[in-house]
Amino acid sequence: MDNRSKSQKILVLFLFLITGFLLFLFSQLYTVLHKRHSPSLFTSNNSKAERGEIISADGFHIATTQQLYKAVVNTRNIDPDKKDLFVKLFSIYSGISEKTINKRLKKRKGSVVLSYHINPQDAQYLKTLAYKLRRMKVFVEYVRPNGRTILHGLNILPSGEKRLYPYGDLLTPIIGYIHKVEEDSYTRVHGVKGVEKSFEDVLNAQQNGKQFGPRDVNNYMILNKRSFTKPDINGLNVHLSIPVTLQKRVEKSLKEMKTKLDADEIMAVVMESGTGKIISMASSNRYLPTKIKKSDYPSLNANVIEYSFEPGSVLKPIIFSLLLELKLINPYDLVNGHNGRFKIGRKTITDEHKFQWLSAEHVIVHSSTIGIAQMAQKLPALEYYQGLIDFGFSQKSRLELPYEKAGSIPAINQLKNEIYKATTSYGYGLNVNVMQLLKAYNAFNNRGRILQPYFVDKLIDMHGNVESITPAGSVQVISTATAERMKKILIKTVKEGTGTGAITKGLEIGGKTGTAHIAERGRYVRKYNTSFFGFANDKKHKYTIGVTVVQPRKNHFASLTAVPTYKNIVDLLVEFDYLKPKIVN
Repeated sequence: MDNRSKSQKILVLFLFLITGFLLFLFSQLYTVLHKRHSPSLFTSNNSKAERGEIISADGFHIATTQQLYKAVVNTRNIDPDKKDLFVKLFSIYSGISEKTINKRLKKRKGSVVLSYHINPQDAQYLKTLAYKLRRMKVFVEYVRPNGRTILHGLNILPSGEKRLYPYGDLLTPIIGYIHKVEEDSYTRVHGVKGVEKSFEDVLNAQQNGKQFGPRDVNNYMILNKRSFTKPDINGLNVHLSIPVTLQKRVEKSLKEMKTKLDADEIMAVVMESGTGKIISMASSNRYLPTKIKKSDYPSLNANVIEYSFEPGSVLKPIIFSLLLELKLINPYDLVNGHNGRFKIGRKTITDEHKFQWLSAEHVIVHSSTIGIAQMAQKLPALEYYQGLIDFGFSQKSRLELPYEKAGSIPAINQLKNEIYKATTSYGYGLNVNVMQLLKAYNAFNNRGRILQPYFVDKLIDMHGNVESITPAGSVQVISTATAERMKKILIKTVKEGTGTGAITKGLEIGGKTGTAHIAERGRYVRKYNTSFFGFANDKKHKYTIGVTVVQPRKNHFASLTAVPTYKNIVDLLVEFDYLKPKIVN
């Protein structure tokens, strides 16, 4: 009996050992065949490249990008006994009230975003806080239903980019504005109008950064042969030829004149006559790019190229120069003024000032509509049409801005008609924009050559490499002799004619006024646009300047609206040493 009992005990022990051994083998097999949640031996870091900046000629950063961060925490990982401590410290570091933080934490269980709009400085503070909270054991492990444990602390992650305009409405609408687009849970900005739109491809971030490599026990990346780095490539910085110091004063002047004249808008452009470089391009109507209101909608367009209008008498010098170039008139020819009233076909043309006879050049000096209408009859239709084309009308000026309106001119067949020849000669029946007129007038101050206007000077990448912007070459539209003659006539127009208000002692000033009725629903109404286009020179510097006043209500004469605005700009060019008047003793 004792032996039998002893054998049974040995058998039970043997079975127990066999069972244990089989369980051990099974557990090893399970471990081998099934995935384990072991920590990764590698880690990665992703970074976001930034949009390029827009910088003025004098180094002011007009449009910049700020990266934003979000603060994310998992509510299940916050130790309930230390929740108040977490809320209090996060409030101190972030500037967000404790009430707001508690409200967001209560919204849901799991991953909660406490803020999407953390600036880089505060993000750095919060990263420091996250490290301190871990050491204080504010966060505890959480066991998921699948048995896996997770421990997420406070994470500060990139959330998007914000476009900043430190100088408010400066250089709007030229600078343009942006809209936000979500790209893989990251907010990017893209240009909608102005420079932001036309240079979207170069401003936009070129390549996001990434690092991948082995990690140490503290989860820090080890940079060695097994690691990989792809650098950020930010967008290029766009450098303008326009200085803030001058631009700001021109904008202020236009705004004051708009109020004084009760006008819808005033536009002005100043360009170096010999290069085409624009040093000021301003509108009285501006807006804050970051806070666009419904009332701002009419101001969003860059009307120097997007507003087409009938130019009126500022077109007379263009037609006169074509006549001179073809030797169809002589400046000293006598023209019958018909005492201020003349009929061509069924159309009666009148002059504000009555003349019986005047010389051909005085037709421009005194802006005789009857005189230019008669002289224009000498222009053959083909030469008339081609001349307008050569001066750049009905074609885009190709300024570095989107959505330009090319305008229109009469067809060749229409220009065979005497009435069309007449009305076109004094600026009706065609549509132009400010930049087209400025480009055309530049020929009179640049020996008959038209240049490509530009206001973007260069592009610079994040490493300082410079890509200069080279504008297209010049085009000879009239001979040097014709241009010099026209220049003298325009100087005479300022000294003796409709532009006397633009006189500045010690400077060579020339130009032409223009007042044109506005058409509404196919009929001309008692509303006007007024303009003054010309030049201002000293011994070393030459500038072509254009001003257009849209619907001034206090006065509709260009000599009392556009001319004083032009004079204010010339005075600013003198004040800022762009022009130096010759001192006459």
